[in-house]
Amino acid sequence: MKALVTGSSGFIGSHLAAELAKRSYEVQCLIRKTSRRRFLENLNVRFVLGDCRDKESLRPAVRGMDYVFHLAGVINALDWKTYFETNTQGTQNLLEACLEENPRLQKFVFVSSISACGPSPRGTALREDDDCRPVSDYGRSKLRAEQIVLGSTDRLPLTIIRPPNVIGPRQKELFEFIKLLHKGIKPLIGTGEPQTSLASVDDIVKAIILTAVHPRSCGQIYFVTDGRAYSWRDIAGTVAESLGPRRFYLKIPYAVQYVLAALFEIGSTMKRTSPLFTRQNISATRKYCWIYDSSKITNELGFKPSLEMEETIRKTVAWYKKEGMIT
Repeated sequence: MKALVTGSSGFIGSHLAAELAKRSYEVQCLIRKTSRRRFLENLNVRFVLGDCRDKESLRPAVRGMDYVFHLAGVINALDWKTYFETNTQGTQNLLEACLEENPRLQKFVFVSSISACGPSPRGTALREDDDCRPVSDYGRSKLRAEQIVLGSTDRLPLTIIRPPNVIGPRQKELFEFIKLLHKGIKPLIGTGEPQTSLASVDDIVKAIILTAVHPRSCGQIYFVTDGRAYSWRDIAGTVAESLGPRRFYLKIPYAVQYVLAALFEIGSTMKRTSPLFTRQNISATRKYCWIYDSSKITNELGFKPSLEMEETIRKTVAWYKKEGMIT
């Protein structure tokens, strides 16, 4: 079976490409000239140059594919135009290329985000059929992309997956947090109450592939979590424990984090790059809950997560130590 993966140089995309290759798929990775290939170079995959913002470049990439996994997108940007052009218009371009060049495609899997749905009321886990109320430009761009995808359910077999906060090796924000704790710097995150659902990258990859091959997933949206809700401070504590004992941490309060995020945004504007994190990111971990019910994918497709937060973080920290990225 032939599979195209967009966003293959990213966190989830690189893990997906590796798993597909392991399962003997013929994997084609859509990359740009500037894409980093570090985690793809040793895989049995083929590279094709293209950009989701350029529809014509997508036509040769989708021809002959059995599956298209769309993960390309921008998470942190400085303006709505960037989010829209990449996440919304880019999804429409890829979908149209599939409809025009490969109408017999077996499945189009769009990896969206919980941000498209928006935060959950405190004490309540949202379901897939709840109203969507995104609170960020990223979330709004993803929701518009979902609406475009769902508009083609009568012409193409497709599925949408909404991952929560995903953890595992290569996750950029988690790695930055691990480095801070390793240096003895501990940002105070969240309110102390359960605020977020999580999933390991391995489980997300398994769920993505399952929805691609399962006939019942056509036209459906699925949340994928490990079935628990966590506080950000519990997550931070598990990371600290995995790094080993330490006598003292310099704690960084919320107000300081917010100022640092503003400085990151200014620096990114000057350099014309994406910021590591933004004020919206900082606010989202303090003001909102991000808890979701993933029983639908379990009941309909038989998916069961295999890893929970503690084990995933321990494995992730061990991987960074093995790679020499923390010592």
